[in-house]
Amino acid sequence: MCDAPLLTTTVLYQAKAGDFTSLLKYSVLRMLLDAGFLFLLRFSLDDSIENVIAACVQALKALLVSPSDEEYLDRTFSWYLGASVFPLRPNEVEEDDEDEEDAEEEQLKARGNEKTKAKDDKKADPDVARADAVKGLLKMKVLQRLRYILEVVRPVPSVILDILAILTRIARHSSEACNQILSCPRLLETIVSEFLPSTWKIQTLSAGRLMTNAYGVPVAAAMKLIRVLASAGRNMSAILLNKYSLKARIGRFISEDPSDLPLEQQEAFVLSIEALRLWAIAANYGQTCDLYKDFYPALMKMLQTLPNLISQPKEEDLLYSFYMQRAEVLVCLLINITNSAGCVAELQAQFISSGRDQLEHISLPPLDWRHVTGIKPFLEGCVKRCLKKISCPVAWSKVRQLTATYITYLGTYYSKLIQQPSYRPVECLEELEQFCSETLFPFLSLPALENMFEDLRSHSVLCNPGFCCLGPEIVHSLVSLGFAGVESPLSLVGPKFPFAFLTALFYLLNTISSIHKGLAEKCSTILYSNGLRDYLVHSCKGIPPINHRSASLLRHEFHFQYFVLQLASKTVIVSPQVTWQAPLYHYVAMTLLSQLLPGSEHLARELLSRLAFNQDFIPEGKSGGPEAEDLSYILQLGAERDTSVKVHSNPTRGTLLGTALKQLPTIRVCYLSHFAHLQSAILRSQAFYTGQNHLVQSVLLPEMTGPLLPTDWAFLPLINLYDQVNREEMKGKMVDSLPANLVEMVTSCLQWALLLETWRGELLQGLPLAAKLVRIACVFLTGSNLFLEPGIHDNLTALLSIYCQQKMMSTLDLSTTLPGLTSFHDLYISLLEQFESVSFGDQLFGCFLLLPLQRKFNTQLRQAVFGEHVSVLRTLGVQLKQLPVPLENYTHPTETSLDLLRQYFKTLVTGTLRLSWCPVLYVVAVAHINCFIFSQEAVDEVTDAARRSMLRKSYLLTDEVLSRHLLHFKLPNVESPCGFDTYEELPSMRRRWIQKVLGDLLNPETEPEPK
Repeated sequence: MCDAPLLTTTVLYQAKAGDFTSLLKYSVLRMLLDAGFLFLLRFSLDDSIENVIAACVQALKALLVSPSDEEYLDRTFSWYLGASVFPLRPNEVEEDDEDEEDAEEEQLKARGNEKTKAKDDKKADPDVARADAVKGLLKMKVLQRLRYILEVVRPVPSVILDILAILTRIARHSSEACNQILSCPRLLETIVSEFLPSTWKIQTLSAGRLMTNAYGVPVAAAMKLIRVLASAGRNMSAILLNKYSLKARIGRFISEDPSDLPLEQQEAFVLSIEALRLWAIAANYGQTCDLYKDFYPALMKMLQTLPNLISQPKEEDLLYSFYMQRAEVLVCLLINITNSAGCVAELQAQFISSGRDQLEHISLPPLDWRHVTGIKPFLEGCVKRCLKKISCPVAWSKVRQLTATYITYLGTYYSKLIQQPSYRPVECLEELEQFCSETLFPFLSLPALENMFEDLRSHSVLCNPGFCCLGPEIVHSLVSLGFAGVESPLSLVGPKFPFAFLTALFYLLNTISSIHKGLAEKCSTILYSNGLRDYLVHSCKGIPPINHRSASLLRHEFHFQYFVLQLASKTVIVSPQVTWQAPLYHYVAMTLLSQLLPGSEHLARELLSRLAFNQDFIPEGKSGGPEAEDLSYILQLGAERDTSVKVHSNPTRGTLLGTALKQLPTIRVCYLSHFAHLQSAILRSQAFYTGQNHLVQSVLLPEMTGPLLPTDWAFLPLINLYDQVNREEMKGKMVDSLPANLVEMVTSCLQWALLLETWRGELLQGLPLAAKLVRIACVFLTGSNLFLEPGIHDNLTALLSIYCQQKMMSTLDLSTTLPGLTSFHDLYISLLEQFESVSFGDQLFGCFLLLPLQRKFNTQLRQAVFGEHVSVLRTLGVQLKQLPVPLENYTHPTETSLDLLRQYFKTLVTGTLRLSWCPVLYVVAVAHINCFIFSQEAVDEVTDAARRSMLRKSYLLTDEVLSRHLLHFKLPNVESPCGFDTYEELPSMRRRWIQKVLGDLLNPETEPEPK
């Protein structure tokens, strides 16, 4: 009975390894899940035969767990903020309409979780599992069954390890899954008591024999499960520490050297490392700080082994990598302890000023700054020893990651030092000067550092979007990072991976530049690297797909870019080289801003506050940029090659850009205010990035739903204002005019869009032109006369001239699906109604309305004008020379819609459409009617009858001017008074056709000329 699960297990491992990629068209994993394999495994776990249970557990592990994913997450734990990871849960698609945003974000989130849970409870198990395999297993009570197997069946060690791996994968799914594991009766009690005992009997095994009973013996996988659970939140961590006496267990496993623990050596090292990781996670919440004082001697003993570890790297020692990992995690722990100790003085001041009652939910860590100051000199010495290894590539590759953690510690120490009451500025500055002159600055000039910069492009996800492509065995319902087959995590984040070390280095340089302004210029020399510049240029060109794999890699790359930009912002004034590259840094900052992922809200706000609207990073405004735009406009006007310049008028674009540059502080305030709805997320993110451990709620990142900011964030104030006004109008309130502050806000948004389109046009290339026009349409639809405000009208005119350029207009596609818009046709109807009501025949609004009427777009848009909204033709008085796009875009190709042609003809002969009222559409209608009535192509009877009827009526019109226009039309010509050229006499072909159609109506002896 157990042969089938074992065979399936083998197939699953081979499929995930990519063995079937070239042989099968479809995913093996997907086919198994669609066939109900998950339910078969769950039901088979209820079997009473132990071998069947073991085979099913093994198959379930093969289905859920990716060892390579775990290897990657463990490998990056010691990187800068590497303990924080995204939940491995599928992105859910909301079936219901999204609720309106409310200031009470937390209440809405809790309400949404309850709603989702209630919805899942009503769903059948297959429906839940089809969308989310882990959630389906939880609904099928897999936790209770695994608890029973551990508690009652008491299987062999291999099955126990598989169950612990399954539980760890379930815990990585979400904080909700962690809560279910925590609340499952007796599950964690069994795991902690049986697999994390403080005392155990020593099992002596002969060589080659495996342990037959894991009960009563510490298991590293159990400690890892507890660590992953603790990452879900500070409350979860506190419950685990206090309810299961984990502090004592942590002390038990780290107080001795792993080689002295009565366990198999590799297991002992992994157990010790996981205990330190659990402690580091708890310290991230400001918890377990009392352990620091209790086990200070043990920590010092571990620290004293680090110099030997650095000076004598032993490649042949199989345990050397475990010693290195243990050292890295130890320093990570010290970083978190330092952050907690650095917050004590601030908390004490808050207790005194605000009263303890207001901060009763925050406990004061049982240590202060004095307890951590003694570690810094020792680790600084380790940094100096490690940096000397860079001359030996083999030794450097082994200590580089450990060096990165040391450097991160120094950055953390100094960032907290300046916040202490005991801070002595003079001593600190002298100390930094000595460290930089003796160690750091000489290191910055070494060729080996430039080699690391040259490695950036080859290891970058942004420069190599192919790194983010998921394998064939990745399915939506079962999230994986996709490390499988020959591509191990070490191939991407191995010894040559430069981002971890360089991120730590830039973090330290930023900290030093903030404290000692006199060292800023020397710190900026690292920005002169050609390899770094080459990487920054190419990192803005690729757009990697956003999935859990790419997010896990991009987050570390984004940290690196952020610190590079922060250092540039601190040194742009003092360093000519940085000033010269300012446009590049601004471009990278704007690109990064649009790509940042959930959990990085603090970084996004910092970029908006310090870089995005910083005039020092837009040097075009100081180097004749506005004047150059005016000159370019004059040259285009002289050449008259691009009709888009026709829509541009005073003030000139250069003048508008100059005004926008002066208004950058106001524009900055405008955009920051529009991200106020993210304030709670910003505060959570800020607490994590600034080391305010007492405020950190969870090490687990928010759900990975895509970039923080929408691609059209530059137009966000326009969209928000339109939505706000629209809601008020739906309540019956008329909004005629807007207050001055909202007018200023719209002006600021348009100024920023104009500045980006002019000098950073590549940034908005990812947003379709149709989407930009839709966002601009919000201005015309908001209020009654908002678009007539001088500043708004001028900037709208300048933007429209840019969007009407031939190279951009050729990309305009109004049939594409646009975010936030159900139908462009409906939007256009709203624009027509608004124009009829409040436009006063405004030329700019008229130009905007004419753009969708070009021949290449949907006929329904033109029918809307010549049908229900024909009254628009009375005031749509855009002159032919003011038309921002070529007139040929409206007259070619020939119109084929018979209904529209009839509408054209009707509006002409009834006098609804006149040359004096609506010149552009008059020419368009005449051109298409002329082409239609003189067409001699073979058509169906209805079309032919309509063609002959229109020709007959055109000839017999009493309006001789219109009749002559319809019959003598030659070619469009905007220079002509009527917008087109006419024949003095009808060509012979037209005369013969008129003779054929009109027949008896003509005098055979006379020429067929109109009356």
